[in-house]
Amino acid sequence: MAIEKKAQAAAAGAENGSNTSSGERTPGKQNFTRRFPRFVIDVRLQVKMFQAGEFRQCWGRSTEMGQDGIGATLTGSLEPGEIVTLEIPLPLTPYPIKVRAIVRYRQGLRYGFEFLTLNDNQRDTIKRVCQYLATKG
Repeated sequence: MAIEKKAQAAAAGAENGSNTSSGERTPGKQNFTRRFPRFVIDVRLQVKMFQAGEFRQCWGRSTEMGQDGIGATLTGSLEPGEIVTLEIPLPLTPYPIKVRAIVRYRQGLRYGFEFLTLNDNQRDTIKRVCQYLATKG
């Protein structure tokens, strides 16, 4: 399926209020529209944060990624609103991308991060990786 068709399908699903990949509504969940579609990605990432007066780090596995953020399951504990640094080894890139992000949600060990200050090179890299991931699905 072409990238444009996947993006249209994702946008249509979001407009219809679906929160699951199968298109059905999830009871008790708030409906929202994402700015960018999400794509499945499974890579090991590192999270660095400043907590309790010291620098800490933990590891995790990504679950999904879009141009504006990434979802992951982590070994550490974060709270929504915390600012972290993510080091993500992405397909098509020789070195891990290092980005600042804010924790947007937490559900048990699952976290959602929104990318903050991306430079043009990082933004282009993430967009290219998302286009690549769209063709793998």
